[in-house]
Formats: sequence, C-alpha cells, structure tokens
Amino acid sequence: MASSYLDVYGAWQRDPEGFWADAAQEIDWFEPFDRVFDAQEGVYGHWLTGGKTNTCYNCLDRQIAAGRGGQDAMIYDSPVTGTIEHWTYEAMLAEVTALACVYRDLGIGKGDRIVIYMPMIPQAVFAMLASARIGAVHSVVFGGFAASELAARISDCEAKLVVSASCGIEVGRTIAYKPLLDAAMEISPHKPDHCLVFQRPQLTAELVAERDIDFATAVSSAKARGAEMACTPVLATDPLYILYTSGTTGQPKGVVRDNGGHMVALKWSMEHFFGVKPGEVFWAASDIGWVVGHCYIVYGPLLNGSTAILYEGKPVGTPDAGAYWRVIEEHRVAALFTAPTAFRAIRKEDPQGDLIRSRDLSGFRALFLAGERADPDTIAWAETQLRVPVIDNWWQTETGWPVAGNPLGLGLLPVKYGSATVPLPGYDVRILDDAGHPVARGTLGNVVIKLPLPPGCLPTFWKADERFRQHCLAEFPGYYRTADAGYIDEDGYIFIMSRTDDIINVAGHRLSTGSMEEICASHADVAECAVIGIADAIKGQVPAGFLVINANVSRQTADIEREIVALVRERIGPVAALKTVICVKRLPKTRSGKILRGTMQKLADGESWKMPATIDDPAVLEEIADALKARGLGNTAP
Repeated sequence: MASSYLDVYGAWQRDPEGFWADAAQEIDWFEPFDRVFDAQEGVYGHWLTGGKTNTCYNCLDRQIAAGRGGQDAMIYDSPVTGTIEHWTYEAMLAEVTALACVYRDLGIGKGDRIVIYMPMIPQAVFAMLASARIGAVHSVVFGGFAASELAARISDCEAKLVVSASCGIEVGRTIAYKPLLDAAMEISPHKPDHCLVFQRPQLTAELVAERDIDFATAVSSAKARGAEMACTPVLATDPLYILYTSGTTGQPKGVVRDNGGHMVALKWSMEHFFGVKPGEVFWAASDIGWVVGHCYIVYGPLLNGSTAILYEGKPVGTPDAGAYWRVIEEHRVAALFTAPTAFRAIRKEDPQGDLIRSRDLSGFRALFLAGERADPDTIAWAETQLRVPVIDNWWQTETGWPVAGNPLGLGLLPVKYGSATVPLPGYDVRILDDAGHPVARGTLGNVVIKLPLPPGCLPTFWKADERFRQHCLAEFPGYYRTADAGYIDEDGYIFIMSRTDDIINVAGHRLSTGSMEEICASHADVAECAVIGIADAIKGQVPAGFLVINANVSRQTADIEREIVALVRERIGPVAALKTVICVKRLPKTRSGKILRGTMQKLADGESWKMPATIDDPAVLEEIADALKARGLGNTAP
C-alpha cells in the first residue's frame, strides 16, 4: 500500500491540537477535557487538561462492553515452568477487580503508590491494572533487583504497599525474591504498611506476621464475598505510574507517566505505527520492568482490543534458539517487538536459520526492533530469514512510545539500513551542535526534540521538576535533550548512532562508536559487537572493539580480529585508530539487552566502577576483565 505518512505528519504539523483531539476520541472519557494542551501547566505544559478517565476501564471494561469479553486479552507462555495460560478479557477483569478490592481493604486509595516487584507472571499484570483501577500509582521494579536498589525506589516514591512473589525462575535456577524484599524493607527509610506476596510452587516464602499477606488467599477471599470495585475517575494529568530508569546511581530518577496522554499515544501507535488490529496477537518480548513492557506488553495491546503475549523465557536457552518461532507459530502472533540483541543471540546460535524454517510463520507479518542500535547486518539477516518487514524504531523510557520508525499502519516507507526512518506525528526532531546551533543535513550532532513533547511523554520526574528541567531541558532551551547522537539525511531519515557519551574524541576527531560497530557487525563471522572509547595518553581516546563470534565459526580469532581492524581502516580511514579488537564469549548486558558500554569502558580504563543494578549476569564482567587483562588493559576489581 502507498504510505500516507507524509499526509498524516503534515496534518499534525498544521494543527497539533486538532490532531491529538481527534486521537483522544479513541478512548473513553468520564468527563471531557477542557483544553487539548495547556502551556501554562507543568514544566512545559500538560495535555488534555480537565479530562477525567481511567486506564483500567479503557483496557478491560470498555473492551468487554464492545463484545470482546470472551477474547484472549493475554496469553501467558512460560517455557521455564512449562506453563501456558489463556486469559480472556472477562477473566482478567475478575482478577483485577478482586485485587483492587484487596488494595482498598489495605487502605490504598487514589494517588497512593504501590511498588510491584514480580517476575513475568499474570499476577504482575493484574497488580498493575488493579492499581490503575483505583487511581493509585504503580512503580514496577524488576523482580530480583538488588535489595539496595529496591529500597531506594520504595523510599523515593514512599510506597504504601509492595506487591511481590516468592521467587523468579531463570534458566537453570530459581531466584528467591523474599529475602531481597525483606532486606529492602529493613534498609528503606520509608516503611510500607504491607507486602502482598504471591507464592509460586517452585519456591514458597516465609511470611512476616502482620506485615505480609498471602496474595492468592486475599484475592480468593475478595472473590468469595463478591466484592466489587468500580473504576476511580482520575484526571488525564494524574500519574499512572513511575518508572525508574535503569542503571541510575544515587537518588533514583523516576519517570512519570500520566493517564490521558499515555492512553491516547499508545492507542494511536498500536494502530498507525505497529499496524495491529483489535483481535490480533501482538508480542513485545520484553519485561514489565522496562518501559517496553509497560507500554506494549500491558497497556498498548489492551487499549487496542488486541491479545498480548506475556513470555517468561529467553530468546535462546528456553530451550534453544527456536523459542521465538515456537511462540509465534503456536499463538499466531501477527507482530513481534523485541531488542536487536535478541536477534543477534539467535543468529549466533542458528546462523543459517534452520530453526526458523521448521515452523509455520505464515500468520507473522512484521518484526519491530528497538532498545539497542539495530545494525544493518542484523536487519538484513532477519529480513532474509523471516521474509517480513523488519522495522527499526527509536524511543526512550522518557518518551514512552516511538519517536521515530517506519509506520507499518500508515504504509511502509523505503527502508534505509541503519536508520530508524522518520519522526512520528508529535515529534519535531532536530540535530544541534554542542552550542545549540542547527547542523547541516548528514552532520553528526545532538538529537533533540522541539517542545512541547507530545502526549504519552513524561511530564516530569517524580517530585523533581527542577531536576527534570536541568537534566532534560536546560542544555538546549526550547528542546528536550535525548542524550543521543545522530544525524538526519537529505530525505529526512533519522540515524541514531550512539549515546552522546559514546561519541569519542580521537586526536580532535569526533567519531561515533555506532559507525564502527556497524562495520564490525558486517563481518560474516561476527554475531554481535561493542565498541568503546578507552583513554590514550597521546590521542585522548582510542576505540576498542569487543566481538562475539558466531557459533559455527572454527577459524582462529586472531585472524578475525586482524580483519576487523583492516575493515574499519578501509571504511572510515586511519583516523578511526581502531587497533585493539578482542574476541569474547559474550557481552555484559542489562536484562533488557542493552550492552553495558559504560561499565566496560571503566574496566578498560582501570577506573573504579559499581556493579550495574540491571545487569543480567554479573559473571560476564569478570570475563571482560580477564580478556582486558590478557591485553595489558583494565582493572579487575570494582
């Protein structure tokens, strides 16, 4: 189909308020909004002021009223426990209503904060929706997060209740959550009144008298007495959740998401960006601890009347690199949204795609990638193997939905490898130099978004307006600073090359590590890679590359390393100064798949470092330290 993108984006440019007023008609309101945008409210303005609504109502009650009660709202697929559960909209509403009654009985009301510290199980989704139902504010923290990190978040939001589970299940291991929760409760300056604990059969926990309550018992009791709970009307500008950004040190940085703008943006994006229809199955292979999980495992699909997949597993290892294809085939997934690192892991284990061809993927029509830079080689491999559009998109925890991408729902635009394609309506993306001046097309610079940010984006940080101003708005007045570096080409396509922290200065030349990673990844033997800048006494910084080699490669790694050095020299030139290339078994990543380049750089430079709270496997850093030490670099101790 011909793309209507230019017409739709132009309509937003001509009349931004009219555009979002029309989009807001796609959700139900208890009271209509007075103004589409009020520039006098909040840090930079507020959307849909005066309107009253409820996110849980729009996710569940509204869908049942529309006749979707018997349709699957969520499919829970857990290869780590061998469990598959189908939850209809009606069944979900029953669980959420009962849990909302439990919250009420514990004294939780509108505006109170609930910390949710749970694995990828249906009860975690119920906990989020029940919070929304009563107008409370939830803050999801990764299950298994360190006690100190959990305590910091409990304290910062002053939670009245923690909802948790007895354990999480990983490949080959069970992680007890309750000791971590107990330790967090001990060290947190703020003490929640209660902990609601869901006991998993794989490992039950001992409950603390008076403070801890058995989740299943409390919910069953509410059901038995026929407890009801209508949705609490909240203002569009009232907070729905607080999400603390990953890897923070010191005081946590809580991104606030409001109710009204959030729903409007997600509903618009499900239809017009992802191209997913009501009744279709959409799978965001992420975790509810991340923004992708909030937006596109839970809220987006339900607001759209679609079916969401809740997956408790990995792209490889549960049981093999064909795990994703099984889920897509069994549940007739129409579109998958995941991180590029997942596909790099799959490609490493199954480079020829044999496990893909063993499955019937005839109902699958699009793959969306975001979270890490999608290198052209990974996109090309996925296109070849899956024979569907592979759509890179770029956004952040702060924005809450895609800033740029190729809009499947509006008709795809021509693909340019390495580009997130074009800005979506609501986003006026610019490239500025460090002094705040516009740069020429094709020139690397700071990626910024002209204010106001559209509906769905953060209005501020939790109880920290001034911190939000200083961190995001002060450096480039009139713009939101993304802290990403990139460029816009002559066709208006956006290329996000790296975080601004990853732009390295080699003898006065500003170079993008992302450009070097693209070249490294183009080598046939390389499954994934990371390039960091390390300190150099003469040039200031020089790049160092870390390579993970495909599983079926038997060549000497030294030969591959030499070829990579030559390849970068050929394509960028001697100025790149890439001479240190190290093959490693794996790269350190967060649980969402982002490579921990900053920690790797500290290791390489011999600086002191802190174990990242979001790291998937701490042992990987020991492997990186050993590899650096073998080259005469780094420091092995945090």
